[in-house]
Order: sequence, then structure tokens, then C-alpha cells
Amino acid sequence: MRLSDRALNVSPSATLAISRKASQLKAQGVDVVGFGAGEPDFDTPKHIKDAAAQALAAGDTKYAPKTLAKVQGAVAEDVTRRIGVEYKPSQVLVSCGAKHSLYNAFQAITNPGDEVIILSPYWVTYPEQVCMAGGKPVFVETRGEDDFAPDIAKVRAALTPSTRAIVINSPSNPCGNVYAREVLDALADIAVENDLIVISDEIYDQLLYDGLTHESALTARPEMKDRTIYVNGASKTYAMTGWRIGWTLAPKDVTDAMASIQDHATSNPASFAVAGAYTALTGPQECVEEMRRAFEERRTYMYDRLAAMSCCRISRPRGAFYAMPDFAPVMGRDFGGQVLSDSMDLAGYLLDKAAVALVPGTPFGAPTYARLSFATSMETITKGLDRIEEALC
Repeated sequence: MRLSDRALNVSPSATLAISRKASQLKAQGVDVVGFGAGEPDFDTPKHIKDAAAQALAAGDTKYAPKTLAKVQGAVAEDVTRRIGVEYKPSQVLVSCGAKHSLYNAFQAITNPGDEVIILSPYWVTYPEQVCMAGGKPVFVETRGEDDFAPDIAKVRAALTPSTRAIVINSPSNPCGNVYAREVLDALADIAVENDLIVISDEIYDQLLYDGLTHESALTARPEMKDRTIYVNGASKTYAMTGWRIGWTLAPKDVTDAMASIQDHATSNPASFAVAGAYTALTGPQECVEEMRRAFEERRTYMYDRLAAMSCCRISRPRGAFYAMPDFAPVMGRDFGGQVLSDSMDLAGYLLDKAAVALVPGTPFGAPTYARLSFATSMETITKGLDRIEEALC
């Protein structure tokens, strides 16, 4: 059967082989420590689950226009309250997870040949979705020694007449960096001066540490509201990854375009999941702070341990639940006949020799780095870091 060029050009997961091998080892009884989790290890708070159960019991199992209208209003109120930018419910599109929201966004704004600037390290889905929309991802590298802050001169140098948009992700997956106000201001200047759309992925905005408060790309300049597609969702803040609820806020014409695309793809998210998201947004918020505090404690321990190791260098993560150390100090070294040339080699070696599964940085555009999630227990973190130190340092 002949496949489409679009399907053939989507890159397979570069970490699939490592994930598969980790699963095989676990099935064989090996005590594998996993640092790959991209989701909170906490259960969804009870009051949110109860709301969905009540919606099911009440027969809320049909298409969801009434429930969606409620959650659109709740999202608009939440963004207005927390970020200070006012939106109408009609500018909110609720989708099947923030990944789906991003897909809608790229499909709505990208024409064949359009270029989209993506700061590296990046979440692996951004460039794939740009390509699926017919666009071209253009990468601008950032460095751990600069806390992954972009060199604004390099961003400007990457602009061409084909540049259509720039992706901003703060707090960041994979490296946990948080952009300072001056960085967001500079990126906003570029967007305004060059008539660019900004896709601002702020899914980790309530997972901040060291007393930081969230700075949104939306508030960098008054004009940003008219050129920004804001992306967020329930997954990370409320431990609702499996519920698949995300949303975008954008100028009305962009929201309408994304809604038309979604209408012919998924229609709407599950009605009872939307009911849970409404309760998440409007109900008690103490659960968010409890999870955030636990993540911060783990972050501090993981950072302190990695910063003390000779085998890597690390920038202090200040948001999300990831650390991204640079293992350049051990690249090129021979470990019992295995020379580590990049993070794929590193991940394979640590899985074989130390039963530690981490995510190599190569798929994120950072070949000497690796991503470690601290969305797991302190016991697991301690055990895994002990093994990494013994195997590499």
C-alpha cells in the first residue's frame, strides 16, 4: 500500500528502542529506575474525579456543547485572573490535550514553505507538527551555561522573508528553564517588528520554583494578544494527562480557523472529561500547591546531586519537572569497551550497566544532554542518581 509523503516524513521516536528495552528488562525482573516520565506521578485530585463520575452518572455522555461553553468561560476567567490579559469565551478552543491544541495551531497558521523558529533544546513534537503542516522548522540553539536563554542576535539572524512564527515554551520541556522578563520582551520585539505569530506553550506555568512567578509571553507587549496563540491545559497542573484536555486562546479569527480544523478531526473532547476540567479550574486549588511543593523538593535534591557530579554539568531547572544535565565531560570516554559518542550511546550504556532509563537529548536537539524527570518518588530519584554516579563518575 502506498503511503503519503506526510506519513513517511514523520520521524519515528528516537527513544523507542531504549523504552522498549527498559520494558523488556522490567518484564525479566530487573529493577530498572525510570527517569522518563513526562507526567505527574500524583493521582488526579479526588474532587475532579468525582465531578467526572457525577457527569457520567447524570448521562453527560453526548456531544458536549453545553459543557464546553462552561469550560470556555472558566478558561477565559482563569487566564484573565492569573495573567491579566482579558479574553472572551469565544476566543477559547478546548481540544483533546495541549498536543492537539498545538496541532490545530500549526495547521491553522502554516502554509507550505513557511518557516517556524524553534529554540533548542525543544520538545520533540514541535518540529514534527510544523513539518506535518508543510512548514520548515528553523532551530536556534541555546546553551546550558546560559541557563538556556536564547541569544537574541542569533534569533534575529535566523529570520528570513519566509519566517511565519516563533515557538516559546516557558517553563520548558525538556530543560526546565524559565525565561526572564527581558528575554520575553526581546522575543516580543522580534515578533512585533517582523509581523510574526507567537505560539506560546505555557503548559507548565504553575510549576515554578525558587519563589518565581509566571511571566507570560502575552504580557510582554500590548500588541502580543493580537499575534499570540496561547496554549495550556489540565494535564500538568492537575495531574490529568490521561484526560486529554487542552486549550488555546487566540484572536477570534484564528480560534475560528482552529475550530474548523478540529470540527473535521475530533469534534470535541469527551464530555465527562470536560466536566472534570471545569471543576479543576473552578474548584479548590490547594492540590496544585501541594504537588508543586513536592516537585520543588525533588528538583532541589536532583539538582544538588547532579551539580556535584564530575560526569556532567547542569543548569538549575526553575520550572516544569525536568532536569537536563550536559554529559559532555564523559563523551568520547571508553567505559569498558564502549565509547560514548552522544546521548543515545549514554542512554544505552546506563540502561545496560546501571539499569537506569533516561531520555537522551538527541531528539530534543541537544546531543550531549539527557532529560531526567523528577515526577517520581524521592526514593526512585535517590536510587537512580546513585547508579548514574557509580556508572559514570
